[in-house]
Amino acid sequence: MYDPLPVDRLGIALRYLAAALPLLLLSLLLIALPWRPMSPSELQSVLTDVALGVLALVLMWWRHRWPWPIALATAVLTVYSFSAIGAALACFGSLAMHRTWRQWVPVGLAFWLCVVGSTKRNGTDQMTIAYGVAGVGVLVGVALLALYLRGRRDLAAVQREAEHAAQRQRIEQAQLGERLKIAQEMHDVLAHRISLLAMLAGGLAYRTDLSPEQTRETALAIQENAHQSLNELRAVLGTLRRDGGMEAPQPTLAHLDALFEEVRAAGQQVEVDDAIDGRELLPTQTGRHAYRIVQEALTNARKHAPGSRVRAELGGRPGEELRIRVSNPARSGAKAGPGGRLGLVGLAERTRMAGGTITHSVENDRFVLDARLPWEA
Repeated sequence: MYDPLPVDRLGIALRYLAAALPLLLLSLLLIALPWRPMSPSELQSVLTDVALGVLALVLMWWRHRWPWPIALATAVLTVYSFSAIGAALACFGSLAMHRTWRQWVPVGLAFWLCVVGSTKRNGTDQMTIAYGVAGVGVLVGVALLALYLRGRRDLAAVQREAEHAAQRQRIEQAQLGERLKIAQEMHDVLAHRISLLAMLAGGLAYRTDLSPEQTRETALAIQENAHQSLNELRAVLGTLRRDGGMEAPQPTLAHLDALFEEVRAAGQQVEVDDAIDGRELLPTQTGRHAYRIVQEALTNARKHAPGSRVRAELGGRPGEELRIRVSNPARSGAKAGPGGRLGLVGLAERTRMAGGTITHSVENDRFVLDARLPWEA
């Protein structure tokens, strides 16, 4: 079906001006000819020609609503009106541009017969033949031009649809990427909190030498971590209900001291060597990645080497890179807990997205996680 394009007022004005050219030409000829009295029949013929030309211009307005009836009606008017030819050609071209050949070919044939009939009524046989040949050329030219414009219009429509499809795909990919970020954030938060809860609960289950006060403190720590788990989970899931990205405040490098104090309070032994120079100049996004890397490294240590001493080494300066090295004793035969090695996969993806590198290996019976993040000056 015909899909109308947005209104182009200049284009409409130019089409009507072109369609009115025969009418304007007839008017100029009447003005330019030497004045002489016109017989009543001549005056009636001229007025009829002009009136039918104006009628054809009026009928052009409905050529999109009733394409072939309007094209046929304006073609019939050319039998009696020279000034209607412009509007008739415009309606025929519109029909050929927006409809199939089964509609515009019969109308074109009827148009040609009207031109031949008009010439035969008012001229000689030689003029009829000449106008017939010229009419074929003009109608074929108009049809070819209409088909060319139709092809360009269809091509433009296909290109617009392809652009819209590409835009929709880009939006879907962006939404998927954001969901993946949220999933990674949920993994980091929950893995950290649940591992702390497991460590604290394990202490209550296996320590029989705890005093009532120590038992109460451990239970309160479990309760506090459970509340924090729920709060952080709500903060992450809340981003799913908002149009924007992850909202501040998000933990950054400035929150690492609080993280270390938190895990120490839960019983994890952590030794920190912080040699970062100019940490206030570290971009917020890089600091956020660094926090999550350290958090996940501590979580992995609790899973695979519970009760062991963890060493975290931080260093770097603007213009070089931010270095994060976390190590813990590698216990042979230790089984990976639920989600084993998934944390390392998530860390590798997070580091790659940040433009950095990450490696992990066993050196001198210690598991070493080494991450490097870019830090522009």
